[in-house]
Amino acid sequence: MHFGFSYVGLIYLIMLITPNLIWTKNRPKDYEKYEKNENRILLVFERVGNVLVTCAALIFKDFNLRPWTNWSWWLVISFSMMILYEIFWIRYFMSEKTMADFYSSLLGIPVAGATLPVIAFLLLAVYGGKIVMLVSIIILGIGHIGIHLMHRKEAVSGV
Repeated sequence: MHFGFSYVGLIYLIMLITPNLIWTKNRPKDYEKYEKNENRILLVFERVGNVLVTCAALIFKDFNLRPWTNWSWWLVISFSMMILYEIFWIRYFMSEKTMADFYSSLLGIPVAGATLPVIAFLLLAVYGGKIVMLVSIIILGIGHIGIHLMHRKEAVSGV
């Protein structure tokens, strides 16, 4: 293990957190109705995963840039997922901010607001060769994507 500060992890976290902070003032209409029905097990997975991913992203210098090899493509694709995530948020903030807007897909990726950062951090884990990050993002993904899929299902069915 190569402990040390990861500026790449910090950049990813800033890209993740910034739109979420803006979102707190731009929630979809009726979001509270869906939020109160969240599955408690998925919520635990999401919260635990959030802490684990945040810590892992910051404490392993293996995520930082290094001389180019074919392995570097993992980071390029990962960062591309984060760029798509930012595009998702721009599209959402320019929309009417409905549940359908919030749980929409992007380029065929379902519930893009939840799925894209999970994919990005998963690929970052591969780039850095960190099993700890891989396990952490799987835990987060189960909870975060699971909750978003449930909300989308409820919104579509009108429950």
